[in-house]
Amino acid sequence: MTDALTPETPDEDEQPIKQRKNGLYPGVSDELAENMKGGWADTELRDLEPIEQAPNAARRRAALSARFPGERLVIPAGNLKTRSNDTEYDFRASTEYVYLTGDQTDDSVLVLEPTKDGHEATVHRLPRSDRENGEFWLDGMGELWVGRRHSLDEAEALLGVPCKDVRELAEALKEATGPVRVVRGHDAGIESALTDKVTAERDEELRVYLSEARAVKDAFEIGELQKAVDSTVRGFEDVVKVLDKAEATSERYIEGTFFLRARVEGNDVGYGSICAAGPHATTLHWVRNNGAVRSGDLLLLDAGVETTTLYTADVTRTLPINGRYTDLQRKIYDAVYEAQEAGIAAVKPGAAYRDFHDAAQRVLTEKLVEWGLVEGPVERVLELGLQRRWTLHGTGHMLGLDVHDCAAARTEHYVNGTLEPGMVLTVEPGLYFQADDLTVPEEYRGIGVRIEDDIVVTDDGNRNLSAGLPRRSDEVEAWMAGLLGK
Repeated sequence: MTDALTPETPDEDEQPIKQRKNGLYPGVSDELAENMKGGWADTELRDLEPIEQAPNAARRRAALSARFPGERLVIPAGNLKTRSNDTEYDFRASTEYVYLTGDQTDDSVLVLEPTKDGHEATVHRLPRSDRENGEFWLDGMGELWVGRRHSLDEAEALLGVPCKDVRELAEALKEATGPVRVVRGHDAGIESALTDKVTAERDEELRVYLSEARAVKDAFEIGELQKAVDSTVRGFEDVVKVLDKAEATSERYIEGTFFLRARVEGNDVGYGSICAAGPHATTLHWVRNNGAVRSGDLLLLDAGVETTTLYTADVTRTLPINGRYTDLQRKIYDAVYEAQEAGIAAVKPGAAYRDFHDAAQRVLTEKLVEWGLVEGPVERVLELGLQRRWTLHGTGHMLGLDVHDCAAARTEHYVNGTLEPGMVLTVEPGLYFQADDLTVPEEYRGIGVRIEDDIVVTDDGNRNLSAGLPRRSDEVEAWMAGLLGK
């Protein structure tokens, strides 16, 4: 990674270029500065068409406007975060900003200014790097260093929203009057400009509304989630084909293999991939992925591709590393499969959100009682929650722009709510027998099984977006054998 060329000047207050200590060049001559201003082709992009989600984003802004009439609404995309010294983490725009604009540009801010008829939306963002003052090549965030960004006119054409220079926004907001709400936690500078105009309670109401608004997906969103799942299916196939290489190295080989698919076909992984082999499968969020991969053990792979529009899949399969389940592994796996089948069957419009969880937990509890691992009757176990020693987690969650989407929604609208067509959720029961659990027979210890699929609620039931991946134990074995040419 190279150093940006930053000049030293006696008066930094007049210098818009970010300085870098220990640069190799002491300054920029007047002749070089003048030379760099000219001789560049016109690269403005014209006749641009709006992005695909622009009309959907417009409808979402209209609904937001109707919910908060007469109030100024400020939704930042967020800023780059420092990873170490002068390097940054890859940027991911805030979910709220992406949902309302379709844009993913750092430092941008959507502002809805109240009018007598509703709101006027404006996206405030950085314009092209300035060539006159040398920003484009002297600043570490200049276009020569990090790449070209859209001009304000280009962004306006793509987003279907008027665009202005974000560098003028903070001062304008300081002078704003009337009620204001801001989505917090993404842009400290914008929040500081509004510090005397907003309250935590009112801002939380805005965040909650935007979380609940995402519960029912439109056709575009469901299409993007299907793309994410389809890429994820291919990523799982990639992993099966290299299990021999993972055995020779570690879980990291599995993680890297799936990540390649995510980066080639999407934006990234939607969350840290869980590549848990052997007893690591009993750790719910095992993302260290530094363990051994051994024939005869199970691999719990929980991973999802995030599309370029930032919608993510979330799929889990528990695979026999050598292609065949042992009798005990199959017994546990089949129990989880049966529980998942019961959970998926409970996903339908008008059902309580909790129904699919309750259905899956009942099946798992019945199995635990049947196996003699917990004393029945089943109703007693469920009432006391004793099965949770081995089932541990809820049976699913909403899915969308976030892997745990709609998380800020009110309880009465989420876990105590009712399923509607267009909602997308995961169904993911599991059984986990910890390696040090002395309450179960020794042969159970270190076995963890989870099966997870992404389910969209339809008008008459549900559709499994991830049906392209086998789930039944015999189908999993046949699928693996086919991929390995056995």
